[in-house]
Amino acid sequence: QVQVVESGGGVVQAGGSLRLSCAASGPPGVTLGMGWFRRAPGKEREFVAYIKWSGDSTYYGDVGKGRFTISRENGENTAYLQMSRLKPEDTAVYYCGVRQWGPATGWEREVTYDYWGQGTRVTVSS
Repeated sequence: QVQVVESGGGVVQAGGSLRLSCAASGPPGVTLGMGWFRRAPGKEREFVAYIKWSGDSTYYGDVGKGRFTISRENGENTAYLQMSRLKPEDTAVYYCGVRQWGPATGWEREVTYDYWGQGTRVTVSS
């Protein structure tokens, strides 16, 4: 059973930056990749970013393009989400998910993830 833990959330002023971390532990580790989603108050969970474990290709949803960067720690089951130029509408709980068994595509859809963390809250004040 893989355990997923997010950290790094907090309160930041608009225009500021935060870096979220996601650590996965337990066998077999991360095989396909890690992704970030978020749920803003009163809204459904939406795709933010994904990184493939093989080759480090990255993919972004519309919400974070040009402002957010996903990366991973080589040799570790850890991924990061660097968020810059934050806006009040980025206020949400951010969730990290781990994909283990496929399909190889579809990372923008929640149902393709096998494990989830409890989320970390980000509040952007105006």
